[in-house]
Order: sequence, then structure tokens, then C-alpha cells
Amino acid sequence: MAYDSFYILKSSVVPLPIENVDTDQIIPARFLKATERKGFGDNLFRDWRYNQDNSPKLDFVLNNPTYSGKILIGEHNFGSGSSREHAAWAVYDYGFRCVVSSFFADIFKNNCLNVGVLPVQISPDFLKIIFKTVKKNPKTELIVNLPNQKITISSSGRSESFDINSYKKENMLNGYDDIDYLNNIKDDISNFAANTPL
Repeated sequence: MAYDSFYILKSSVVPLPIENVDTDQIIPARFLKATERKGFGDNLFRDWRYNQDNSPKLDFVLNNPTYSGKILIGEHNFGSGSSREHAAWAVYDYGFRCVVSSFFADIFKNNCLNVGVLPVQISPDFLKIIFKTVKKNPKTELIVNLPNQKITISSSGRSESFDINSYKKENMLNGYDDIDYLNNIKDDISNFAANTPL
């Protein structure tokens, strides 16, 4: 398996109420030298997390011990900008398994699905409710149910459905990337090739 299977995630959240977060802010270009997926979490939102002397910026949410969890809550248009897959790697490597927003850039969304991060797109109104609930109680937990395609605020029971491509959903449930999927059906591919006239 390429990554852990994703079924139901119940977690507290890290709120990032900033619109138009682009991939260069998620992982600055100077950290793109590595070709493996490991180590990028250290530099997730690097320029927002640290001063030039590498001291942490105490007012940035990832440096605030009040907030923690495996779910990142972003504002509208999350993951815009360049197509670098390293942005999704950084989100995963930091420990997030789900990003919630009212709109995702398509390439970032697909990159997340390829590495085991579930992008959950919800309505702007429900996003506002989540932000308000988390601001009132930083320990608020969300329940992200992939089989039922539903996200729920644990404390209130308010929920909303979300869409996901059926192929990507199946891969997330099994922990597959595209190569894993092909390896899993290689016998079917071989049988099809053997029984298909040229």
C-alpha cells in the first residue's frame, strides 16, 4: 500500500482562515530538491511558520499549541498556483490526512488524492459554521466519513455531504496510488490481453 487506508477520520482540527493559499506558500520552491516524499512536513508553510533566523512565529496557527489534529481547515481557493506535487507531500508528511475548504485548485486536489490526503470540498456556509465552532471551542472534532461521503461536526451533529471521484474514493479506501491500483488488477489486465484478438 502506498499509504494508510482512509475510512472514517475523527479528529480535532487546525484552522487556517486565509483565502487563496497557493502551493508556494504551502511549500516554498527552495525546498523542492528532494524527490522522495519524506521530510517535506518540516517546511510546510515555512515562511509563515518561521522568521529568517528560524525562530517560530508564535502567531501562526501551526505554532499554536491550542490547535492540533489531522484535519486542516482552509479558506476558499486552497492549493492554487503551480502544480507542484510537493505541496501535497508536505501536507501529508506533516501529519494531516484531510484538508477541508469551500474550493480547491484541481491539480492540488488530485495530488492530495494520490498521496492519501482527502480533500473535502464543502459549501461556504458550512465552512463558516466550522470556523465559528472551532473558534469557540478549539477542541472541536470533525468526523469525516469517506464511505458515506459526509463530514460532521461532532459536538452539534451538523453535517454536509461531499463529492469524490469513484475511482479516487476506491483508491483512498484501499490505500492505493495509481500504480498500486494497476498492480492490484494485473491479472485482469493479463487475462484481457490474452483473450483480446490483435
